[in-house]
Amino acid sequence: MKEQIKKTLENKNAEDNLCVGVQLRVINPPRILVACEYSAIVREEFVKLGADAWSCDILPSAIPGNHLQCDVMEILNNRWDAMIAFPPCTYLTCTANRVYINNPERWKKRLVAMKFVYDLLNASIDFIALENPVGAISTWIRKPEQYIQPYEFGHAISKKTGLWLKGFPLLKPTKVVEPEWIIDKTAGKRYSPTHYKTSSTNKPEIALLRGKTFLGIAEAMAAQWMPIICNKGL
Repeated sequence: MKEQIKKTLENKNAEDNLCVGVQLRVINPPRILVACEYSAIVREEFVKLGADAWSCDILPSAIPGNHLQCDVMEILNNRWDAMIAFPPCTYLTCTANRVYINNPERWKKRLVAMKFVYDLLNASIDFIALENPVGAISTWIRKPEQYIQPYEFGHAISKKTGLWLKGFPLLKPTKVVEPEWIIDKTAGKRYSPTHYKTSSTNKPEIALLRGKTFLGIAEAMAAQWMPIICNKGL
């Protein structure tokens, strides 16, 4: 598998390109790994700006493009210039903490998930951004550099999400809108429409739906961080 992946990467001949927003001609476009992404939303935004961006996931890519279907640990040390990572939050989020009580099997899965996050954050890559909802990473490893909301990037959805950063600046809001809410009078709580309609993540298809990156956030990541990657060493 590793040899096949290596050949796939070697056979990809990147053409000369311009790094948008930077007064610099990039002879070799930066190689960017988008880890744990099958939707290709973030990957394609970086590709639009001239990056040699690859998504990686155990699932096939939702759309054609540069995609490595494998365990990201198999290609983590392949000399990437930057990595944007979206590790599954199933055993990382704090919303299901109640199911960990007297549940050692669940503890083991959280430990495995946390070690996975730790390895991603400590990869030998100059620029790293790891995204995850509010959860146990903050107490088990470290707090995120910032929290963002979809409604800060043009989506009327509330979903507080942390960004753990290495080398990257904080992501700046691009279009702040008023979030929409659904009021559950019985529970006396309010929910974002997306979370209310997909309240259970036990079904794989729902978990995948809720795990997709919002386009506005993907666009902001590419527009704001691509110049930082291109300016490395200047």
